[in-house]
Amino acid sequence: MRRTAVAAALFALAACTPPLQTAAPACTAPLKPALEVDLYFGRETDTGREVSEAEWASFLNDEVTPRFSDGLSVLEVRGQSRNPQGRIERERTKLLVVVVFDAPAHRPKVQAIVEGYSRRYGQHNVFHVEHGVCAGL
Repeated sequence: MRRTAVAAALFALAACTPPLQTAAPACTAPLKPALEVDLYFGRETDTGREVSEAEWASFLNDEVTPRFSDGLSVLEVRGQSRNPQGRIERERTKLLVVVVFDAPAHRPKVQAIVEGYSRRYGQHNVFHVEHGVCAGL
C-alpha cells in the first residue's frame, strides 16, 4: 500500500512538470546535448521488508553498472505521500542518475534494469524521469 501511495505522489508531481522537451538543448562547448535518466527505486519489497545495502550493491553491480559502465550516480532519498486513509507514508528510496549521449539506444537498458529490480524484489513502482541536459567533462 505504501509503495502505491508513494508512486501515486511521484506521478502527480510529474504531472506538474513542463511539457517534455523534444528538441536538444542549445549547449555551449565543451558541453554536448544529452539526456539525464533518473530512476527512483523504492526499498520496500513485496513482502514488506527493506532491500538491504548489500542487496542494493549486488543489484547495482549485476544489473546497472554493466549497462551504464561509463558512469552513474546513486543518491539516498526519501519518498513521502498521504495514503487514502490520510496517513503520511514514507519509503527510503535509491535515486539512480545516468547521463546518456546515445538516446534512444539507452531505453532497452533502462527497461532491463527496471525489470531486474522488479524480478528480484517485487518492487513494481520504479519511477522513471528523463530530461534534456547539456553535459560534458
